[in-house]
Amino acid sequence: MEIKQVCILGAGTLGSRIAFQAALSGYWVKVYDIKEESFTISQKMISKIAKGLIASELYTQLAIDEAFTRLSYTLNDEEAVAEADIISESVTEDLALKQQVWTRMGQIAPEKTIFTTNTSYLLPSSLASFTGRPSRFCAFHFHDVFYSKIVDIMPHPGTDAKVIKILQDFGQKLKQVPVVLKKENHGYIFNAMLLSFLGAAGKLLVNEVATIEDIDKSWMVNFHVPMGPFAILDSIGLDTAWHVTHQLPDANSKAFAALLKTYVDAGKLGEKSGEGFYRY
Repeated sequence: MEIKQVCILGAGTLGSRIAFQAALSGYWVKVYDIKEESFTISQKMISKIAKGLIASELYTQLAIDEAFTRLSYTLNDEEAVAEADIISESVTEDLALKQQVWTRMGQIAPEKTIFTTNTSYLLPSSLASFTGRPSRFCAFHFHDVFYSKIVDIMPHPGTDAKVIKILQDFGQKLKQVPVVLKKENHGYIFNAMLLSFLGAAGKLLVNEVATIEDIDKSWMVNFHVPMGPFAILDSIGLDTAWHVTHQLPDANSKAFAALLKTYVDAGKLGEKSGEGFYRY
């Protein structure tokens, strides 16, 4: 099977990045969302990324312009999936919502379509049956796309082996490095490690061991890196971090989730809203 048409469900931060990378890689891309204002935000984000790619001489203006001709947006889910060879879902990290989305996709998508979820923490086996075609369903999880170029391929026990191979090839064509998990695991590989790291930082903050700034400085200076754990959380999105953290059973995670919720309720979601633990 050759992938030509890509459908992105969710015009948020990562969905927009995946869409733009797919368009730059020569694919025809349709982005679906339920809110038209999401498209405006997405287009501004992509335009900013495009300027950076041109300034870094990674792409020419011509290549960027051609990519934009292959990228479109729609509020109509049937239009979005009508010709889709693959669907990449990046909706809110909420199990019930994702199950609802995949039930709908199973009803309206063509038989040829491969279904993938970009979930950060949920397991594909918790979603696969809702599609009505679990053998064509797999987790296909991107990170930054332009900077952190890993894509996780995590099948559930019923995923067709041919789908895994197609996703490996597709990931490479999107200029990513595919890694295939041998079994389902919450948080894949990197996110599982990252969650422990961020959780440790959250525990230090909740227990009032040190300030946000000093916790970040300690990590940044020791490892010679530009971001500490709380700046990383801002880049991920505090709403996304809360959706993952509040599902964890231990007391430290629950306490940190409660702190994250105060930021989310105040509209401080991180970089995408202009303020989180830091101001942008």
